[in-house]
Parts: sequence; structure tokens; C-alpha cells
Amino acid sequence: MNLTLKLTTEQVIDLVQQMPPEEKFLVVRALTKETPAEREARMKYAESKVRKLCAERGLDWDAMDDEERLYFIDDLVHEDRSVAVFK
Repeated sequence: MNLTLKLTTEQVIDLVQQMPPEEKFLVVRALTKETPAEREARMKYAESKVRKLCAERGLDWDAMDDEERLYFIDDLVHEDRSVAVFK
């Protein structure tokens, strides 16, 4: 005999929040699995957004070296700082 348990979204969230951190990570990881095609599409989208942000700030993503790119992304993440302009 198969039984089905119906839970609200809030109940599921509450259950997950009660789990140890390692198990929460496994739940999140299972929920975020994606196919290679989905991953590639997401990466292309993200890349286009980063290129657009660079262009808006007068920067060229392709001309930047790895250190400049990392600094740019760090500045995006920390919005309280201004984005540096590389020359």
C-alpha cells in the first residue's frame, strides 16, 4: 500500500530548516541538479549579463585579465563599493 503525504510549501521549508547543515546541503543540491544543456544556457545568460554590465561601465570583458575580472565581479557582489575602472 502506498501512502501520499501532502505538505504545504511552508511545512516543507520548516522540515528542511530542522535538518543538520550537511543534510540541508544535500537537499539543496538535489533540488538544483540540472542538465548540461540547462547549465550551458544559464552560463551563456550570465556571461551576456556580465558583458553588458562591463560595457555600461566602459569596460571590455574580453580585454580584461583574470585578476581584473575577479575584481570586477567582487565589486558587483559588494555593491557598497564603487566599481574600479581599469586602464
